[in-house]
Amino acid sequence: MEHVMSKSFQPTRLVGAIAIAMGCSPVIFAEDTTNVTQLDPIVVTASKSAEKASEVPARISVISKEEIEKNPISNLSNILQKDASIYIKQNGGLGQGTNLLIRGTNPNHVLLLKDGARLNTPNTLSPIYPELLDTTNLDRIEILKGPASVQYGTDAIGGVIQMITSTPERNSAFVTGIYGEDNTYKAIIGTDLVSDAGFFAQIRGQSMESDGTHIFNTQPDNLKAAYDQKGYSAKLGYDNKNNLNTSVEISQNKGANNYSDNGGISNTAKREFDNQLVSTRVEYKPTTNITINTRYSNFKDTQKYRESSPYHADTKRNEGDLNVKWQFTQAQNILVGTSIDNTEYQDASILNGKQDIDSTGYYLQHQYKTDKISTQLGIRLEDNEKFGTHNVGQGAIRYFVLPSTSIYANIGTAFRAPSLTELYYHSEADYGSFGIYHTYGNTNLKPEESTSYEIGLDHQFTPALTAYLSAYKTDVKNLIASTSSFDVATNTTTSTYENLNKAQFSGGEVGFKWKQDDLFLSTEYAYVKTENKETGLEIAYRPKQTLTLTTGLENAVYGVSASVIARSSSNAQNSSNPQKVPGYATVDLSAYWNINPNVKVFTNIENVGDAEYKTVYNFSNWYVNGGRQASVGVTFRY
Repeated sequence: MEHVMSKSFQPTRLVGAIAIAMGCSPVIFAEDTTNVTQLDPIVVTASKSAEKASEVPARISVISKEEIEKNPISNLSNILQKDASIYIKQNGGLGQGTNLLIRGTNPNHVLLLKDGARLNTPNTLSPIYPELLDTTNLDRIEILKGPASVQYGTDAIGGVIQMITSTPERNSAFVTGIYGEDNTYKAIIGTDLVSDAGFFAQIRGQSMESDGTHIFNTQPDNLKAAYDQKGYSAKLGYDNKNNLNTSVEISQNKGANNYSDNGGISNTAKREFDNQLVSTRVEYKPTTNITINTRYSNFKDTQKYRESSPYHADTKRNEGDLNVKWQFTQAQNILVGTSIDNTEYQDASILNGKQDIDSTGYYLQHQYKTDKISTQLGIRLEDNEKFGTHNVGQGAIRYFVLPSTSIYANIGTAFRAPSLTELYYHSEADYGSFGIYHTYGNTNLKPEESTSYEIGLDHQFTPALTAYLSAYKTDVKNLIASTSSFDVATNTTTSTYENLNKAQFSGGEVGFKWKQDDLFLSTEYAYVKTENKETGLEIAYRPKQTLTLTTGLENAVYGVSASVIARSSSNAQNSSNPQKVPGYATVDLSAYWNINPNVKVFTNIENVGDAEYKTVYNFSNWYVNGGRQASVGVTFRY
């Protein structure tokens, strides 16, 4: 833990050494696939059934398996922020707390799924920590921008991020070893088994350790916050390629990270985390035009904080979905389904120490598709035991003006049910001369409601070049906010949650994707304007402008690529004279070389310039990112 890697560390030297040791030329290139910029991938998130991304009447993007595997040491937060519409607000570097935002909406307005299973927690402060989730078994990540409450119920005001796990296609095995700066080590092992009878099995295991980086700008470079995690996943299933496809998955990811609990003087506080997911699904086609899908999942998220006042925050979620799709004509289908969700939350700061909530949803969706037009209409009735019934609807259309040009428009309503902490938070603390602080939940809260409008254009100039444009506006009412009052006589501050605010989020995205032989380039610019309609102020931590760009050369033998992320400044407080979060730009480099079908070497340098940019203001300190992370690795395959 005391070792500090030199800033002059050069991963190319290590990769060259590996290659020389194998009797090969030390050339550094890489990736075992050529289709980096998938122009029209198959997606399932928008309608709960497979369809081409080009036919979806909404903006949806896909991060491919090849992009995920390019840097196996990278966590989910780093992968996602290469999409310009996503902003990751992180309290420090590796392993520290993060908030995930889409199109400027709140972190609890983003629904995170894994193969349909909900991973959001009822903790208002941290609906999900993406950096604590494992990505080693993913086939792709789908990012649906805009409301999706018809399909998924609560929490999908800003959008949905769904991680889709891979399914074995052939017998294989691999092992990957990675070494990086800050004494970072990661090992991954996996095997895939496939039988001619249709049975398959997949197993993954991974372990990572790092000295980490300093958290605050006022801390010296050698005052680091260690991070370690390990986990596994297993997937068993059967697919007869005809009318039955079923699988069961189990995964666990656990570890610990250090963080600061005393104003940045040291990083001695420790958080231990453990998330587990068990999920099973069945797809059955009794006839050629009827498909029955059923899914059940059990998700557990445990976080234990060991500091001067130890506490824990534990989530248990049992959730299921059953739907039937009827393709009653060649161009039309109807999807009807129901979902159940039981969530239990245990926390020392929750009334009675534990609370739970049940919700049942009923949804109906109609799709019409031809070569010229694609429409999607849907409604949902959500029956929640705490706040009763809630209705949402959606209407969307995409029209192909030309085979190479399409326009789309959609309108949808969405909602977010109050979290268990907002309903039942209960804390009474006496700090002596510093005062008495009481914080209570509010069981009379109403769900947050939103209405969103979006239009967009997609155009394919050539087989190699596509472009797109989107513009949107989202209005949220009954926004839940914390309010406080102070009693001078008793020196008591009392806080609670109320439906007070209204907010508006508007903006757009424009992007280009080009791929010609081994060369590729993709770039996206996103703009978002946020406003608290009660105060007229801009909402904190919402950069108005983001630019992302990735370019390079990749084929089946070697590859090299560079990525740029640039963001404008933002406000650090919701006030008329706020602290400013400075804008920043980072450059990442990646390279690989498939020495032969069984051996691959690769290197990655995140934040080449070692830019230490500020992320979150904390009184007199600033949380900062982790700086540069250079790494090298090798994969052996069978």
